[in-house]
Amino acid sequence: MANLAAQVLIVGTGGAVRLTGSGLGCSTWPQCEPGEFTPVMHEAATFHPFVEFGNRTLTGVLAVLALAAAWVVWQRTDRSRAFRWLGLTPLLGVAVQAVVGGITVLVDLHPGVVAVHFLISMALVAASTVLLVRDREGDGPPVPTVGDAARRVGRALGPLLAVVLVLGVVTTGAGPHSGDEEVAYRFALDPVAVARAHSASVWLYVAAVVAVVVLTRRGSGAVASAATADARRAAVVLLLVALAQGLVGYVQYLTGLPAVLVGVHMVLASLLVVAQVRQAVAQRTRA
Repeated sequence: MANLAAQVLIVGTGGAVRLTGSGLGCSTWPQCEPGEFTPVMHEAATFHPFVEFGNRTLTGVLAVLALAAAWVVWQRTDRSRAFRWLGLTPLLGVAVQAVVGGITVLVDLHPGVVAVHFLISMALVAASTVLLVRDREGDGPPVPTVGDAARRVGRALGPLLAVVLVLGVVTTGAGPHSGDEEVAYRFALDPVAVARAHSASVWLYVAAVVAVVVLTRRGSGAVASAATADARRAAVVLLLVALAQGLVGYVQYLTGLPAVLVGVHMVLASLLVVAQVRQAVAQRTRA
């Protein structure tokens, strides 16, 4: 649980680095400045190096939590090998993220690398959610908790959300928040056109979630009603989070992309991934 919470938290702090223009607060990597691993206090110092260094420090905390999670999982010799390998995913992901984060600084916040950095975080949030859910269930064969129609539509939600997230980072990469007050590399795209495409993908995703909610309400005779009720709750929670995320997206667009709302939008994206994984897993149960 701590690992998952930290994976979401670092998305928020990473957003703070970008939205305060602190992306190049530390000019190099792995050091903050040439010859110094930490920010140096002097008369001309600004807050940007400390924001950037704070995010780097949280990466170290996240690595410790991921290592602890991996150690705990590998002590579970009664569990399947697939579950134990899943326990290594956050640790390996944090190592990859540290390298990608360093490359982001070295290429002066190129929007393509920044986008990859964010999408890897979304993948780590998803993997950490799966790990937490799998820890609470057995290794028996999966048994459906909903009908065939709900499962078919449910399988489409993951790819649809992936499209939403990719278009979201492209929209951000074409917008005003480059992550630095002087270096402002952007995608050479029309921000309004990209935002409309992103909005269309969100509406398609929400429509599919509504369909899953409706189909799940019909239940399934495959398992006990309690498991079906849990799947229904997970689908409703996913719908509520998706609607909240869409609302924040429209408000930030209509109000000129204030940094606070953009940061909220990023954190909600993480929670949307958590809710999506929870809904997908709830469509089956394991003995």
